[in-house]
Amino acid sequence: MTRWFSEWWRGGTAAVEPASARDAARLAQLHGASFAQGWGESEFETMLSERNTLVHRLRLGRQTIGFAVSRIGADEAEILSVAVDQSHRGRGLSRTLLMTHLGHLAGRGVRTIFLEVEENNQPARRLYARCGFVVVGRRERYYKQANGEQLNALLMRRDLS
Repeated sequence: MTRWFSEWWRGGTAAVEPASARDAARLAQLHGASFAQGWGESEFETMLSERNTLVHRLRLGRQTIGFAVSRIGADEAEILSVAVDQSHRGRGLSRTLLMTHLGHLAGRGVRTIFLEVEENNQPARRLYARCGFVVVGRRERYYKQANGEQLNALLMRRDLS
């Protein structure tokens, strides 16, 4: 029992679970640290209240260290964002998060999933490829950086059926 509590307190066991409105501030913090144009707490509150949006948080012990957000339309979904705290990257946790999230989407009847990823974001592209996504298109100058630079996006797809 002591070992389990010690591991839990230090953040040893990862869990993927549905996010709730009380997670909005932390999710906004994680998003802002991961992307040039972070979403605010109110944006997460709105998404968390929408019936067609699925949001999971990645928890390590008592700390939320990541999330995945998708919007569902009929039998398709679009992954809007996936993020893991920088200090916890490179451990396979994002793959655990994403695969669990995909399983829940499949459970809701989703057959096809799309996402956009910055063309230069090699870690994200590797993650998505390992999770079965393939490149199906390219969007020129899709992402605008804080310095005004515009970067291309790759459109990726994964079929669940």
